[in-house]
Amino acid sequence: MPREHLLKIGVSGIRGVVGDFLTPGLACAFAQAFGTYVGMGRVVVGRDTRSSGEMLYHAVACGLQAAGCEVVDVGILPTPTIQMYVGATRARGGIAITASHNPPEYNALKLFNSEGLFFNSYERSELLDLYHQSDFRRASNAEIRRATADHVTPPRLHIERVLQHVDVSRIRRRRFRVALDAVNGAGSIMTTGFLRDTLGCDLHAISIDPTKPFPRIAEPRPDTLGDLSNLVRTAGAEIGFAQDPDGDRLAVADETGRVLDNDDVLALAVDAALRRLPGDVVVNLTTSSVIDAVAAAHGRRVYRTPVGEANVVEMMQAVHAVIGGEGSNGGIIFPAVHLCRDSYTGMAFLLERLAETGDTMSALAARLPRFHRKLGKVSYEHGRLGSLMQALEESFPGVQTDRSDGLKLILPDAWIHVRASNTEPLLRLAAEARSEPEVEELYARVLGLFEQGG
Repeated sequence: MPREHLLKIGVSGIRGVVGDFLTPGLACAFAQAFGTYVGMGRVVVGRDTRSSGEMLYHAVACGLQAAGCEVVDVGILPTPTIQMYVGATRARGGIAITASHNPPEYNALKLFNSEGLFFNSYERSELLDLYHQSDFRRASNAEIRRATADHVTPPRLHIERVLQHVDVSRIRRRRFRVALDAVNGAGSIMTTGFLRDTLGCDLHAISIDPTKPFPRIAEPRPDTLGDLSNLVRTAGAEIGFAQDPDGDRLAVADETGRVLDNDDVLALAVDAALRRLPGDVVVNLTTSSVIDAVAAAHGRRVYRTPVGEANVVEMMQAVHAVIGGEGSNGGIIFPAVHLCRDSYTGMAFLLERLAETGDTMSALAARLPRFHRKLGKVSYEHGRLGSLMQALEESFPGVQTDRSDGLKLILPDAWIHVRASNTEPLLRLAAEARSEPEVEELYARVLGLFEQGG
């Protein structure tokens, strides 16, 4: 595999396999560029539980201090918690050292501006120019600032914000029996306290030791959460939650142990938000049409963006959306808490909805309009993407197209979306239709085309 494919700089920062590609030297230089860009002052740094995290923290802190920044170490925390703390304290910016849902050999620097948001396209472009030119600020001895730590305020701030938007007493009265798989990630301690102590749940948890490796594939999907499903059934839980290593993504299992499709989880969160507040919805191009159906039931519009939290957030700001997210990756963005993917808001919304209705989780999900989806990924030869996309479009003549992120073909009651991954050297394929045979046929048709090389 070509070397450059294992180090990517994209909408959320810099990411790669630690060692040959993402090195301490590169992390230090990138952090120094970041510190130069945001200016002298406080920069918040936190991380997930990967074994490379502590090493990269020291490299990042070194680069920031070399640029004259004061490092505020918040330790191991979920990414949304770090983002909220950055915005609330008006730091110059923030860096989360996490590769999110990627395998453990990866790590990354996620970069936030002073509002605790991912850099927009203009900010990214300026920072990258500065980095590539190695035009860094080099602090003098007298200008080098200290490093401080705050491990208490960020989680308290995050939880307080979430609790402002749910009826905590109603949730606590139900004393839900809840299963949790935190993948030994950044949410291991915070999520346990949130569900058990704050929301009063009877909690049955696995993989909540942040000192241990990830026990499963990091991305929380139906095919990776067999242990959570078993825990739901053996514990008699009413709902099960799973997070990714940096705690921004949420997966949900119903009371039978069936893991819901992430798009349906987002749809339930959208419904909960639209019952509270007036406003429109923003999701990415790969998110299911179930969102359109839910929004239409509330008389609201759905806007779509290229994949990536930064893209969704930019559009949410532009249209003053009340909720948004990325269904296929379990990302729920509720700006009244913060403009970031936040699994904690999702957990609170779903528990409150169960408490309000008295329904089971499976009954809530069953009331959603039914769409069938199929997702996958294939590797592709570097330089062949353009010809592959052209061949795909030519194989579906006359259909509506969207080229804002790869290629989306919109058919009557169905769609296909193919794009290059933002985080891995892969093509991501998604298809949706009203029936399972139709979506299988669409997916197989696209896969066959790519396997033939276009």
